[in-house]
Amino acid sequence: MSFRHSTPDIPPRKHPPGPRGNALWGSVSDLRRDILGTLGRWVDDYGDALRFRFYLDHYRYLFCHPQHNKHILQNNNRNYTRLPNPTNGLLLPVVGNGLLTSDGDFWLRQRRLAQPVFHRRRIAGFAQTMTRAAARLLEQWHDRARCKQPVDVVQEMMHLTLDIAGKTLFSVDLTRDAEKVGSAFSAVNRQLRDFSAHPFGIYLIKQRWYPATRRLLDNVAQLDKVVHTIISRRRRQREQGQGQTQDVLDMLMDARDEETGEGMSDRQLRDEVMTMMVAGHETSAIALAWTFYLLAKHPAAQARLQEEVDEVLGGRTPTVEDIPDLTYTTMVLEESLRLYPPPYLLTRTAQEADKIGGFDVEPGGIIVLSPYFTHRHPNFWEEPHRFDPQRFTPERKAQRPRYAYLPFGGGPHLCIGKSFAMTENTLILAMVAQRFQLQLASDRPVRLEPLITLRPKGGLSMRLEERQS
Repeated sequence: MSFRHSTPDIPPRKHPPGPRGNALWGSVSDLRRDILGTLGRWVDDYGDALRFRFYLDHYRYLFCHPQHNKHILQNNNRNYTRLPNPTNGLLLPVVGNGLLTSDGDFWLRQRRLAQPVFHRRRIAGFAQTMTRAAARLLEQWHDRARCKQPVDVVQEMMHLTLDIAGKTLFSVDLTRDAEKVGSAFSAVNRQLRDFSAHPFGIYLIKQRWYPATRRLLDNVAQLDKVVHTIISRRRRQREQGQGQTQDVLDMLMDARDEETGEGMSDRQLRDEVMTMMVAGHETSAIALAWTFYLLAKHPAAQARLQEEVDEVLGGRTPTVEDIPDLTYTTMVLEESLRLYPPPYLLTRTAQEADKIGGFDVEPGGIIVLSPYFTHRHPNFWEEPHRFDPQRFTPERKAQRPRYAYLPFGGGPHLCIGKSFAMTENTLILAMVAQRFQLQLASDRPVRLEPLITLRPKGGLSMRLEERQS
């Protein structure tokens, strides 16, 4: 005789709905082919919360509602860590255990060390460096405009923001390394995308025998050369008593462990410098490129932006004190970040069982949040696919839930460089609008390229038309 064992006191788990996928490979092939298209169809079919098989019995969750975002990033943020996590784990060979990937006490210590550099007063001091770098680029654009030579605004903004990051964060000139850094990181970006869509990517990226891993590490080595040069040069300067600049690199070098009194190892320094070099220019450059694209597609918005810039600045170079008066300029940037958030997916790992929106989440569950889809939620954004900077008037912003808009994340892990990025992008956009009107150089449709960041596929070729004085 046998008995059926039951557990009447334990209710059945209620998982979010979702696609069944292939029994062996789950939804890997669909996601590799078109990640945003696939996720978008699922959101249409299943709603704000869904669960999908990645491969075999490995499942992931996608949550899109502002209340879901708030619960994961703020209310119960300690339960949702950045590691262990397949997506963030893939970044370790590139940025190591820096602010972008670390968690817990170590992350808190590193953030506290870097926080003073990103204080508003410090950022205000960076403004002149930002506008000088932009002015140099615009002089180059003057010559290209006369020759009717189109520019790829993605590459142009990459070079500009790398120049700014080098001078403000590390007090070094990285313009000579711009091509090397841009080429290497673009390759890394695509390689990480391929690993993230592979069912065994987190395993293969650790195997040096695997050809794709070797290619990735070769590109990371190019970035490492630049980073190690920055660190070794600063060490020599300090040893020779040439003074301290008190930029982020000096602060990291001066940091001491509260218990042991030891400073950061070279590896820790490398990880933080790499994180800030990469994150400090990639996302800003992509955001600016998408902004120029949207303005070219919406001439009335571009004209209104130019009117504001002319009225507020009167032809002079903007300063940080002008930013509160550049209200429409800021709204244009915010709307661009809504439609094309550079970090379009955020991932976390659930440490313990939890409920989100009434659905069960298992311990170890991989949680995916998507600024891209939350920013298009029709319950919070009227005509969500339409470009409309007026969405970001103070009155309309106050009517929306805080976590309906998260281009910089949220909660304790809110991007430390948010104020830096918005200051930089506002000043650059204002200066470009003063002197140029950008138009798309081709009628071909611009396609999305969802890598680690959301890029325009193939860059963005644009014509430079100088405005009349």
